[in-house]
Amino acid sequence: MTMAKKVIVEVCVDSVASARAAERGGAQRVELCGDLLEGGITPSLGLIAVVRSRISIGLHLIIRPRPGDFCYSDEEFESMQRDIEFAKAQGADGVALGILHPDGTVDIPRTRSLVQRARPMAVTFHRAFDMSPDLLRALEDVCATGADRILTSGGEQQCVKGIPPISQLVKSARGRTIIMAAGGIRIHNVAAIVHETAVSEIHVGLAVPVSSSVPRQTSRRLSVGKVDKHEFQRTQVREEDVRDLIRAISAGTA
Repeated sequence: MTMAKKVIVEVCVDSVASARAAERGGAQRVELCGDLLEGGITPSLGLIAVVRSRISIGLHLIIRPRPGDFCYSDEEFESMQRDIEFAKAQGADGVALGILHPDGTVDIPRTRSLVQRARPMAVTFHRAFDMSPDLLRALEDVCATGADRILTSGGEQQCVKGIPPISQLVKSARGRTIIMAAGGIRIHNVAAIVHETAVSEIHVGLAVPVSSSVPRQTSRRLSVGKVDKHEFQRTQVREEDVRDLIRAISAGTA
């Protein structure tokens, strides 16, 4: 069996259309988020239910009660607990979450509590991990929580710049948790990233701008969100891009 057959591709999505495209393109799993402009927050119950009814591949949900930092109040922590229960009830296969202390270290007790609450679902410690000042210490802390995997770009904005630390994390994990690479992974660099880091899972975005259905005559003088004129544009994952990425992995690692 080649390495390519062992690489699990998780696609980050924020819509039913993107989730279905990811499945058709050959992805093994999607991570469903709301508000990707803010890095992703917990998606709505309605969206979760419809996506679950439309795809048969793995469905993981981000559990993040708000944008911004990863230091949460008691009320926000309670919200995360409830969202995990809702995710379980909706048939999700896993959740992605992360809680930090103000100094950037992993909040082990509260994260462990969420991991235990999530079972039997899988748990990913998301890219809050990359905000930690010491990734190797953070690795040990996440292992102590019982999380199944860590999503990381190696502490860099782009995964290609984080290849050395990701490789070190894979070695240091020693199979105790899965290291899943993320951050700017595209068709042209995916094979090199997989080969040089030895990761067995990758997380990709791949969404591209699509034509808006908003009529041309609609007023463009205002914007109701924080991003100017975002109401007149949207992005979506395309089946062919997912398929091409998987082919690139196969061609580069066979």
